[in-house]
This record gives sequence, C-alpha cells and structure tokens, in this order.
Amino acid sequence: MRIMKSKATDPTYHVIQDVKRDGKRSTEIIENLGHASDISEIEDTPENRNRIFYKQMLVEGYDEERDIAFDQTLIVTYSLKYKLYQQTIRERQIERAKKYLQHPAQYDKHSVTDAKRFIKKTPVTNDGEIAEKAAYELNINAIEEEAKYDGFYAVCTNLDDDPAEIARINHDRWEIEESFRIMKSEFDARPVYLHRDDRIKAHFLTCFISLMIYRILEKQLDNSFTCEEIINTLHKMNVREVGEYGYIPNYTRTELTDALHDNAGFRTDNELTTPKAMAGIIRRSKGL
Repeated sequence: MRIMKSKATDPTYHVIQDVKRDGKRSTEIIENLGHASDISEIEDTPENRNRIFYKQMLVEGYDEERDIAFDQTLIVTYSLKYKLYQQTIRERQIERAKKYLQHPAQYDKHSVTDAKRFIKKTPVTNDGEIAEKAAYELNINAIEEEAKYDGFYAVCTNLDDDPAEIARINHDRWEIEESFRIMKSEFDARPVYLHRDDRIKAHFLTCFISLMIYRILEKQLDNSFTCEEIINTLHKMNVREVGEYGYIPNYTRTELTDALHDNAGFRTDNELTTPKAMAGIIRRSKGL
C-alpha cells in the first residue's frame, strides 16, 4: 500500500492490484484498454518504451468496519518496458523450473511467484487406483496465461489526483523493484559473506554506485536494451592480444556493441587495434 496526499477528508489509500489474480474487474478493463489503444499494434521503439498507456473505471468498494459503501477508481496501466521486464523475469523462472524437473520431490512447496508454478504435476497409475507416483512437466498453459498480462499494472485508489500522474508514479514503483532485482541477480549483491559494518557498507555502496552507472548507461542507450542484454554483452566484449601487433575483438559485433561503442566514443571491434590506440582508449576510460 502506498499513501499519497489528497484533498479528501477521508483516509486516502493507494493499493496495488494483481491483474493476474484480481478477477473480472481487471480483466475487463485490460480488454477495454487493449481494444481502445490497439496495444498489440504498438511498435517497440525507444519512444514507446517510455510511454505509459492507461484506462480507468469507477468501482464500488465496501468498508466492513463502518458498514458503508464508497466509490474508488481502478486504474490499469500498460508499459512496453514493463512488459519486457516481466518477460525477462519469466524466462529465467522457466529455466529454473526446467531444473526443478530434475528433482521433482522439491515441487510440492512453492509460492505464487516461485518458478515452480510453471510445473504441472499429473498423478499416474496403470489401474485407476490412488497414484503413488506423479509425472512432472512444464505447464505451458500457465505460462501462456500469465504472458497475456505482461505490461499491465493495476492500482485501486480513492484519490482524486490526475490519473496520468498516478499511472506515472506506479511506473516508477516497479522500476524501483527492478533495481533491487538487478543488484541481486546481475550484480551479485547477495549473499554477503562479510561481518564488519564498514565492509558491509562498502559492499553495498559499490553495488549502488554500479547501479547508478548502469542506469545512466541505460538512459544514454535510449532504453533500447534490457539489463540482461547490456550486462551480458559487456562481459563478453573481450579482446585478444596478437603479439606485438595489437588486439583483435574476441566477440561478435551486434547492434548493442555498436551502440556501446558510439556512446563510449571509441571502438574495439576494428580488425586490429594497435597497441598505441589501445593505450589511448585505456587512458580515456580512466579520464586521463
């Protein structure tokens, strides 16, 4: 729940709704939003990735303690950037689910956000009796059902603020969640094998500085690539020394490597980079 300022005299609230489990209301407004805005036809461009589409509808709420009904607004937003983020997370979870299939005994304990939700358990028996064994497989239907809601985000509120502003604030919220996920996954911020307070602070300060640098780079690349794509590409952009002649690229040139080179102001994907040119690149990267 997120509390925001409002001119209303009653207590104000701002509650996040799960569009996958909220039922009919969110599903109805998602269908209306998709039809009205032709969401499936939106082109994946840097400009559109930064846009937020939304639709609102009035719904009736009920306060059990005071036994009164009240009006509230359900706002559902759609973002291409959020859609790509959810797709990336689910792809990782599907890969983990495939690993769980190798150890099916671990399946039974899982949460609604666990990768195990993508595993289907089917009791098997040869004679119709109570099954002592079960077959485990990827639940393709569950994966496809969840994918239908990619990019959508819902809130329920009694605020009278501008719906566009509420939609923008919620867009910022999931990006904060993404930042913590990036530190845990891409930057390996956890687990922390440290005990002294100063070293723990230094570790997380390094992580936050790395996150800040990444976010700046992401903006400079016009939000055209995912975090996983950027980090993995940077890891692979190695060069190989060829004796006294210089360095040759040890990676495949892509649209992303071109964008990174253009942003940095130098190139390492030439057929051969001389030792003098590489020394200049290193000096500039250090700000010398």
